[in-house]
Amino acid sequence: MKLNTGLPETPSAIASQTASRADQPPDGWRLWWLAIRPRTLTLSVAPVVAGTTLGWQDAGSLDVRPLLASLIGALAIQAGTNLFNDVSDALRGGDQPMRQGPPRVTALGWASPERVRHAALVSFAVAALVGLYLAYLGGWPILALGAASLVAGWAYSGGPRPIAYTPLGELFVIAFFGVGAVGGTYYLQTNTLSFAAVVTGVAIGAVAAAVLLANNYRDMEPDRLAGRRTLAIQAGVEASKLIYGALLAASMALLASPWGPPGGILTLGAAPLALFLFRRFVTEPRGPAFNSILAATARFQLLLAVVLAVGLVMVS
Repeated sequence: MKLNTGLPETPSAIASQTASRADQPPDGWRLWWLAIRPRTLTLSVAPVVAGTTLGWQDAGSLDVRPLLASLIGALAIQAGTNLFNDVSDALRGGDQPMRQGPPRVTALGWASPERVRHAALVSFAVAALVGLYLAYLGGWPILALGAASLVAGWAYSGGPRPIAYTPLGELFVIAFFGVGAVGGTYYLQTNTLSFAAVVTGVAIGAVAAAVLLANNYRDMEPDRLAGRRTLAIQAGVEASKLIYGALLAASMALLASPWGPPGGILTLGAAPLALFLFRRFVTEPRGPAFNSILAATARFQLLLAVVLAVGLVMVS
């Protein structure tokens, strides 16, 4: 069954609608809310929830200060990364008229590259300030993680060889939106790092990688024209479907495994939703319909984190 999103299905129709949308840009906070891509901001929230709850379970107490600061810092880093991606793709020609994702403010002329780049720098500055506070709480390991996250956020779309243009994007997401984010928030509660926290980070990051894969799978043709060599392009259509399913399955398998966190077996209850998402990924044609699949996959990650938190509370 084909999802009716109200968006055009052909490149010419997409280009036509893009032109009309450029004549009526949003203004004020609505412009920047659109630019930071709010549908996927939960990718920053889920690992903080998982890492903090696991840390609380192991430490026997909860420090609210690093929890709130980690949420602010993670959201600021993701917003800055998305803004840099917006302007970098526009300047590199990555946002072709054939692109079928949500609107990009630089490519549509809604904001100048300078304004978007400035907004990205402001986001990274906020993340840096929060990171200094977290480093004060957690010491040099948190300082090193924060610095690496800021550099990686820039390198994802910037520099001579952006990560976003290579097949390594999914590994980048698992490393920083999974292991780094979960492990960092866990460390801030416990001053140590457990194997279960690393396993949880890989599991949470696997779903974030599935979100990126869905995005790149949707845009295979325009990305190829722009010179990208994403994992979806390198793997091809059929293998990308299998990789997406494997990422969702691996996330639950890791959390429910003997090496995962206590109570992680509860996340197997999300299996029907994972199967539903996989079926949509396999059966629906690439195009605007994948915008909702992408958003639903991000919500699936948050669901896993919440269910894991419930499991941890039940066994504490």
